[in-house]
Amino acid sequence: IYYSHQNLQQEGAAGGNASNAQAGAVGDDADDDNVDLGAVRRHFREFLRNYRQGANRYLYRDRLLRMHRRTSGDDYTPNYAVSSGGGSPEASIEVDVAHVGEYDAALLGLLLSQPATVLPPFEVAAADALKTLLFDLRSARDGGAAAGAAEGEGAEGERAPPPAGGEAVDPDDEFAFSGSSVQILLRGSLSPTPLRSIHSRHMNSLLRCPGIVISASRVRSRAHRIKIRCSKCGDSADVRSQSGPFGGVSIPGRCLGPNPQECGPMPYGVVPDECQFVDQQTLKLQEAPECVPTGEMPRSVLLAVERGMVDKAPPGTRVSVLGIASLFANATVGKGGGGGGGSRTVYLRVVGMQKDSGAGDSATFTPREEEAFRLLSRRPDVYDILGRSIAPSISGSYTVDIKRALAVMLFGGSRKRLPDGMRLRGDINVLLLGDPSMAKSQFLKYTTRCAPVGVYTSGKGSSAAGLTASVVRDARGEFYLEGGAMVLADGGVVGIDEFDKMRPADRVAIHEAMEQQTISVAKAGITTVLNSRSSVLAAANPVFGRYDDLKSASENIDLMTTILSRFDLIFLVRDVRDEELDRMICRHVMGVHMDSSTGEGDGGLGGAASGGPVGEDDGLGIGEGASSSVDQAVTDPSSSPDAVADNATRVAITGRGELDVPTFKKYVQYCKSKCAPRLSESAGDVLASSYVKIRDDVRKRTIEANAGGENDEQAAIPITVRQLEALVRVSEALAKMRLEEEVKSEDVSEALRLFRVSTMAANSAGSGGGRGGASAGAGAGAGATGGALPSREEMNRAESFLRSRLVMGAVVNKQRIVEEAAGRGYNAVVVARALAVMVMRGEVQERNQSRLIKRIK
Repeated sequence: IYYSHQNLQQEGAAGGNASNAQAGAVGDDADDDNVDLGAVRRHFREFLRNYRQGANRYLYRDRLLRMHRRTSGDDYTPNYAVSSGGGSPEASIEVDVAHVGEYDAALLGLLLSQPATVLPPFEVAAADALKTLLFDLRSARDGGAAAGAAEGEGAEGERAPPPAGGEAVDPDDEFAFSGSSVQILLRGSLSPTPLRSIHSRHMNSLLRCPGIVISASRVRSRAHRIKIRCSKCGDSADVRSQSGPFGGVSIPGRCLGPNPQECGPMPYGVVPDECQFVDQQTLKLQEAPECVPTGEMPRSVLLAVERGMVDKAPPGTRVSVLGIASLFANATVGKGGGGGGGSRTVYLRVVGMQKDSGAGDSATFTPREEEAFRLLSRRPDVYDILGRSIAPSISGSYTVDIKRALAVMLFGGSRKRLPDGMRLRGDINVLLLGDPSMAKSQFLKYTTRCAPVGVYTSGKGSSAAGLTASVVRDARGEFYLEGGAMVLADGGVVGIDEFDKMRPADRVAIHEAMEQQTISVAKAGITTVLNSRSSVLAAANPVFGRYDDLKSASENIDLMTTILSRFDLIFLVRDVRDEELDRMICRHVMGVHMDSSTGEGDGGLGGAASGGPVGEDDGLGIGEGASSSVDQAVTDPSSSPDAVADNATRVAITGRGELDVPTFKKYVQYCKSKCAPRLSESAGDVLASSYVKIRDDVRKRTIEANAGGENDEQAAIPITVRQLEALVRVSEALAKMRLEEEVKSEDVSEALRLFRVSTMAANSAGSGGGRGGASAGAGAGAGATGGALPSREEMNRAESFLRSRLVMGAVVNKQRIVEEAAGRGYNAVVVARALAVMVMRGEVQERNQSRLIKRIK
């Protein structure tokens, strides 16, 4: 039986019936919109009883009965909020908005336009439907004539009524329901409304707002119904809350009994044991970082969640909220006497919440996209295609391995949960360390755009609390938790620029987040653990701004080994002074400025981080059409599924060109959601033997250095078991690019090659043979130290000369002292090393960016 739209309108004859009065008592200002709430209640009860999918699958009948048995068949698990009356768990059921529209469009129209008015009758109707279903089941159990009532689809008004609400119900009876309402949790695919687009026209309407939860308050109990009693005559009454989640309950100032004059003013007192409370929590929803326009501050809005939705979204959770846009009077508005009486603050009263996975687990793909991605994954050169698709406008021989490493980082390894409950991270951390103008910042910005979730921040402008989590005091004096950048980037990539400019205490704060991928908070009485399952991509400069060839790697890298060991791949990028290379860079930069299109405010990808064209920070795409693909990604970040499928198919068939940003991001999401590779036995054996050999080489190099007089020289980057796990993660990421479930030996070989040209090359940069590795480009070692380390005798002679030449307390030019020693027959490199050792011992101080030296001991 379908009710027409006219049945839902207020009729004069139906205005005074009992059902309408009961539903009107639950709603707030129910009759203002001329809606017959009794008809709404009956209509929704019929929807819950009669909506079916297929021949005999009554969806909401089953959900109501499962909910009654305290097992949920939905994705949502109900929260058991206890009321003071009976101590029974809170009842809730999920209702799809699309199903309501299929049953009757008029009911859906009321739900969308007047949700605050019709939801209370909906909740009462759900309790009515459950009671009728239980009554039918009880009748069938007792062998009555109503055995077929549960399957009926006919006149519900003529059915034998269930027990009245005031009748005592046996709590042990499995066919008894003592509640007066069932919480309705809405879900559906309504058009999303950005937070910055919520205006006055959206008030009191149903909205769907995606975002990320950045803070959550403690769960409080809000009075839903208050029992009051007169202290003089004993008259009692029930007062219901009518002002929403942030309002109070007004208690009558005069007694409502037979003799109000004798009771005096304000005679009523609250009886706490007979009041009814509901759980309530306040959340703050903020725009996703990738959706904030350039130059704008992210917008946020308060969320009010009640009953079964409390404690479901900790800070850092990406959610899609169905809520009613409402207003409340903020206590801080109008404090200065500025007439805040008409000013209100917008909040969303949440009636439905769905979690969105930032790692792409909840992403949807069209059949065309899946076919194109599988076609791309079957190409033998998919690794090269993905590598050159990272920042295609940046060119240079040193960038090839960096781009491949960044592609590996975006795909990541496989997360593992061991039998004892321990978790092993699958995310890969990368550090770019080197000279200015080497496109480090551009790599960071482009990678955060390609990641499913990307957050870019600068080390100098970030604190430990801003990166991890902070505890904030609100206007009422209560503390709540607010997540930082690493919490907001859960499931994605955090780009930290100027990593070396961070305070050491702030760097220590992210140790736990980088390895255990959690953030523990114990502040202001709040003790909790937040998830931070994100990769860290950091960029840093050497100690003195540029890499000093006269110093060892440990002297150039001013980072503690505890933080360095947490990076899976560390690239040392250096600006090599070579005439042929400089001419090639000049042609490259000039080509960018002559061929690029005019006027994009975003500035494309060349030189945006440093404010202009410097070195290899600018560049034209390596392949044909790369510039156009990047411009398309900048101007249209939300490409349609057809455009993504077309780009992936074209690259998969031809093997030329690059994947644009939307296609790359969608392919990363697809691979991470469809594949979780594991090591094969042969690949594990190769990794184990290679790791043992690497450790042995490092040990031999350390012994040789100590034998040569370098007792103070230690490995800049320790090679530990973390590096073995890093090789496993890189191998799994390489297999994940091809959608393969097992890591092959060639994946292990490529992972070892990447590790050698990155971390091992940076670690041996101060040694003779390892100077300048593959990541530094050709010719990086020219003009550096000789092949062998200086002997102890040479170091002692150089130190004796320096002590005789430097007067205690005198300040001299460092370069002049080295040149003077070279003129007297000393090796300039050995003198520079001896001077560095004296600085480390505290005998000499360096000043004015190491240009001047002063002897203090």
